[in-house]
Amino acid sequence: MLNSRTIGNKIAEARKKLNISQAQLAQSLFISSQAVGKWERGESMPDIVTFNRLAEILQVDLNYFSDGFPSTEKSETIFTAFPPAAQTAAPPDKKPVWDMSGGSWVDADFSGLKNLHEKFSGSNLQRCKFIGSDMQGLLLKGNMIEGCDFSGSDMNGSQLEKSYVTHDKFTDCSLRNAKFTWSHFKDCDFTGSDLSRAEFEHSSVHKSSLAGAIVQGTVFRESDFSEVIFEGTVEDGYFDNCAFSKVTFQNTRLINTFFKCSTRSLKHLKFVNCQADRLTMEMLKSGKADVSGITLIPS
Repeated sequence: MLNSRTIGNKIAEARKKLNISQAQLAQSLFISSQAVGKWERGESMPDIVTFNRLAEILQVDLNYFSDGFPSTEKSETIFTAFPPAAQTAAPPDKKPVWDMSGGSWVDADFSGLKNLHEKFSGSNLQRCKFIGSDMQGLLLKGNMIEGCDFSGSDMNGSQLEKSYVTHDKFTDCSLRNAKFTWSHFKDCDFTGSDLSRAEFEHSSVHKSSLAGAIVQGTVFRESDFSEVIFEGTVEDGYFDNCAFSKVTFQNTRLINTFFKCSTRSLKHLKFVNCQADRLTMEMLKSGKADVSGITLIPS
């Protein structure tokens, strides 16, 4: 049986155990902090879809929210170093793999580590360093990632799903073929990163910079961009049903870039000292974008 007051108490208890605020929990769920407050006071309850998401973020079993069941909270064991025994036990021709999900990682330094293929799903990552690390194929799902530094890391083929990412550095990262889905990025720096053939889907990007990033064959689908700066070259890019607000392309070459977005959204794009090929230019003009800051690349 579900009781709103019991559920509210359990949400508050699990949230505080992870040391996250109501506002942080709300942001990861893409809802208001007032809604979380109402849950914790027993004034309302999450819907069934939100319960599943809550369980991931709070690292609990769904039964945790019921009156008649004990908590089956996941372990919060934090590893400060990789056990030597675990490394030696791995087959000689196979890279060692650990699953480091369900932890609260604060001020941890993973810089320079190789073969870091760990899963960090359902974790709280604060001010962690992954500078120059090998993180190819890494799965980050249902995380709070705040103030972390991934500068210079190899994150090719990595997946970041259903996460709240704020004040993080991805400068000079290799993010080729990476996938970002159902996530929120705020105040993030992708300066100089390689986003070739990466995909952003059902995500939001706010107050972030992609200056000097390699955007080649990159797909942005069903995503929101606000106060974002693009600078460099965008080639074979694809913006599909995206929303823009105060988005600036400055000193950018736009080549064979497809904008399948509403006229209302394209009007919020600003181009400063940009160049574009004829295909891209005509596509923007047909969408009523202001192309006064764009010159045509000679064919």
